[in-house]
Amino acid sequence: MTAPSTTPTPVESPSYRRLRQRVGGGLVFMAVLHVILPKPFLKIIPRSLGAPRFWNLAAGAAEGAAGALLLSNDPQKHKVGGALAPATFIGVYPANINMAIQAGKPTNPAAIAAWLRLPFQFPMIASGIRLAKGDGR
Repeated sequence: MTAPSTTPTPVESPSYRRLRQRVGGGLVFMAVLHVILPKPFLKIIPRSLGAPRFWNLAAGAAEGAAGALLLSNDPQKHKVGGALAPATFIGVYPANINMAIQAGKPTNPAAIAAWLRLPFQFPMIASGIRLAKGDGR
């Protein structure tokens, strides 16, 4: 018989919990949008990839899985969700680039938003990496 472990489980910091919940919730929300409002996503998937419905559902599934893992009560699942999150952000980046190109020059609010979205992916990727490492416990 082995004695139960007396090593305390690291406590999640409030800021880390908020990050995890914000990223996880955002990913689940986007996953739902991929299913219930697919048209905007289908429109921005690069034609060179083909099969836009497949890619839309694949992106939604990856976002949903990452988000659900991040929102779970299991710290080990948080790390897996954290690893899946930046992979998902990187995977959908070509569609975000295509969206900006389709929007044209940033001369109106929609086009400006499409172009500004591109650099904001990098902090999201960094957040996912932080969650994958479990930093903040």
